[in-house]
Amino acid sequence: MKILALDTCLDACSVAVCEDAAPLAVRGEIMARGHQERLAPMAAATMAEAGLSFDALNLIAVTIGPGSFTGLRVGLAFAKGLALALNIPCVGVGALEALAESEDDAGFVVAAVDAKRGQIWLQAFIDGHPVMAPDALAPETAAARLAELWPGGPATVVGSAADQLGGMIPQGRISARLAPDPVAVARSALRLRPPYPPPRPHYLRAPDARLPGAPAPVG
Repeated sequence: MKILALDTCLDACSVAVCEDAAPLAVRGEIMARGHQERLAPMAAATMAEAGLSFDALNLIAVTIGPGSFTGLRVGLAFAKGLALALNIPCVGVGALEALAESEDDAGFVVAAVDAKRGQIWLQAFIDGHPVMAPDALAPETAAARLAELWPGGPATVVGSAADQLGGMIPQGRISARLAPDPVAVARSALRLRPPYPPPRPHYLRAPDARLPGAPAPVG
């Protein structure tokens, strides 16, 4: 199966073309803004590097959040539009799941992203299986949740908030990866089975954008 995997949810714009789980071409750029301008050219360049035309694709996988409201929508709109044009399925993958999958570690793996406004986006996994739903938590609550879920043994904490939580696990490994590896997005998509539900954005809080004159968010 030939998969185009996309991530624009966090602090990068990334694309991978894979044959099942094997990468054929991968590109990515660290960025907090500008995904809309870079995603389409990057996808075209990655497909060209892989030596494939878009009509050779069987599946498109895209991260669906949590993450930047604008970045998330850019990736999802591009993926759904392209899948519709090609008449192939489009599947959504959680950004925290893909972030944890990016480490390719067994055992206890925690994705922890600095969500700003005094919150951490958190999700924990054991051997690739989620042991909690994605959540937006205050740092002290996230630390308590981590201590509660850790079964002992090797552990990895990955993400922009990893350094805030890694100390909760003795000898836990900390990875400051800012965004998922798009190859991990493809691997996560391969675990899904049809019929695929339509991908929908996964928000853990309301967007920061507001109407003129409206009060700023508290926090």
